[in-house]
Amino acid sequence: MPAPMSLDAAAVSFESLFSAVFNTAYGVALRLSRNQADAEDLVQDAAFLAHRAFASFTPGTNFRAWFLKILTNCFYSKRRQEKSRPVTSDLDDTPDLYLYARSGQAGFPVQGPDPAAQLLEALGTERVVQAINRLPDEYRVVSTLFFMEDLSYEEIARVLECPVGTVRSRLHRGRKMLQKALWQIAQEDGIVGAPLAGVQV
Repeated sequence: MPAPMSLDAAAVSFESLFSAVFNTAYGVALRLSRNQADAEDLVQDAAFLAHRAFASFTPGTNFRAWFLKILTNCFYSKRRQEKSRPVTSDLDDTPDLYLYARSGQAGFPVQGPDPAAQLLEALGTERVVQAINRLPDEYRVVSTLFFMEDLSYEEIARVLECPVGTVRSRLHRGRKMLQKALWQIAQEDGIVGAPLAGVQV
């Protein structure tokens, strides 16, 4: 049986693991908080809690997923404390294949394995992040972890402490909302034409 880790060794181990995931953690925190100061506070609070709970971390397992779980719990906790009213989103009624349909109407290719690829390439990562930022909290969190951090359904379920089916459901709705948000950004930036008067988008 291995000897228990000393406090100094534990601190060094935590610092090395945390420094390796700091940039990822800050990026996630920024996309969740949508504010630099709040993101810094969120990472700091999560780091404090993670350091305090580090004895519960199993060496050799996925530290990034473990830390992101603490980070997202901190985010939800802060949101509950703020008791702010949820923002109504006009993205909620987005139909399936929205981006596909709109791309076809705008003259983008609708053939091949990924018909909206040209539009997505034109938008770029920065605008995709902007679109994710427009989603309601629960869909923004799963979309950030899935699209920006490449976590699997199972990893996201562990981070959010919810069933995999819940992750799939939120991602399904989140994808639809994301398509509409991306299209709105494409219009705002002049990549596609603005809608005609009286045309529903």
